Amino acid sequence: MEPAGPEMRRLVELAVDRIVAHIESLPSQPSADVEGGVELARSLSEPLPETPTPYAQLLDLLFERAVPKSFNTAGPGYLAYIPGGGLFHTAVADLIADSVNRYVGVWAAAPALVQLEANVGRWFCDVVGYPAGALGLLISGGSLANFTAVVTARRERLPEDFLRGVLYASDQVHHSVQKAAMLAGFPSQNVRAVASDARFRLDLEALRSAIAADRAAGRTPFLVVGNAGTTNTGAVDDLAALADLAGAERLWLHVDAAYGGFFLLTERGRRIMRGIDRADSVSLDPHKGLFLPYGTGALVVRDGGALRRAHGMHADYLPALPQESDLIDFSEVSPELSRPFRGLRVWLPLKMLGLTAFRRALDEKLDLAAWAADELRKTPGIEVVAEPELSLLAFRLRRPGLDGPGLDALNRRFLERVNARRRVYLTGTVAHGRFLCRICVLSFRTHLDRMRAAVEDIRAAVAEENPR
Repeated sequence: MEPAGPEMRRLVELAVDRIVAHIESLPSQPSADVEGGVELARSLSEPLPETPTPYAQLLDLLFERAVPKSFNTAGPGYLAYIPGGGLFHTAVADLIADSVNRYVGVWAAAPALVQLEANVGRWFCDVVGYPAGALGLLISGGSLANFTAVVTARRERLPEDFLRGVLYASDQVHHSVQKAAMLAGFPSQNVRAVASDARFRLDLEALRSAIAADRAAGRTPFLVVGNAGTTNTGAVDDLAALADLAGAERLWLHVDAAYGGFFLLTERGRRIMRGIDRADSVSLDPHKGLFLPYGTGALVVRDGGALRRAHGMHADYLPALPQESDLIDFSEVSPELSRPFRGLRVWLPLKMLGLTAFRRALDEKLDLAAWAADELRKTPGIEVVAEPELSLLAFRLRRPGLDGPGLDALNRRFLERVNARRRVYLTGTVAHGRFLCRICVLSFRTHLDRMRAAVEDIRAAVAEENPR
């Protein structure tokens, strides 16, 4: 079963040939192509294999049939949802990490590798502006980060019988927050959806009223979630004011910065997210703002001891816990005991490229989103509904005398026309009862040429919907 050295090299070299060709062709690939995907998926259903299949045949299946029928999430035209870049440096890191296959759930098993991952967690705490006692944890993404934060806040702020505890979040918050509350044991009625203002930011007066009403009813407010870049419109809550309110009300403040957090590396991002360093915990997604492959998430907590108190549990068959406070057993600060060596997929690209390269790329994305908004404002019939605070904006096509469901239907059709050209892929959303089209610029492969193509395709779709 263990291949000999030459066979190992052959496996890697054949895969690399396909991978390099795929990456080099990304700019010319369709931005999305899932036509016939259902039929393809069903054709690939198969029983457990008993006999081997030639490796080249499997590579053909992957690169010629399976991979092309998908959203081109790694391509420059992917402006949908929240893009994940997929830096090749991380693919190399994963090959190394998976090949050496060291266990990093406890410090004693791989002290140096655990330290490299702990360095990454500390770097992320520094990005947010946290003090020395903070702790950063790498996990699979924002959903698990939000879940871990909710559990930690529950353990810190509520008694064992916690069902009178109430959580607050904007009506624009990512649905993973509601899911996190459910998985943490809270009934859905314990989660308050607080109204957002005209800029899609959490309404602080509405929050104060909700907290007061719950206290008067004998419930226990304990957690509020702020947004540093919503998925719908990219809105950033007033985090400094929210921190003031959370402090006055003795609430745990968690900030979902999965999309926007790494814009803190830029001067504009730090200004927009002023006050985030006062949050108790922050979710970050390196697979968004650091352009890494999917499955790279992070949670940073101001008081690292809170993570230990919430998740610490020992067993006789595990090595003794390190006594030094600067050494970390990841199994003691997270839900996972078995875990991959995630640290290398962040550490290696950051060390190889340096932070300046990421900062410049993020500044470019801010510039591109602002440029796109300016161009759309010049386009007759287009209304920019949500200006880009970071690199995400929302807009819609307007037609005199048309509103409500009719206008929503027009914009759904309009979005299909834009995407049908397959140079860019946009997605829509519903915010404040209106269907909106979205542009999210967050791939290191997206530059001005592709944004020009996006605006050209939008204007062509406008002309088709509003013929003279």
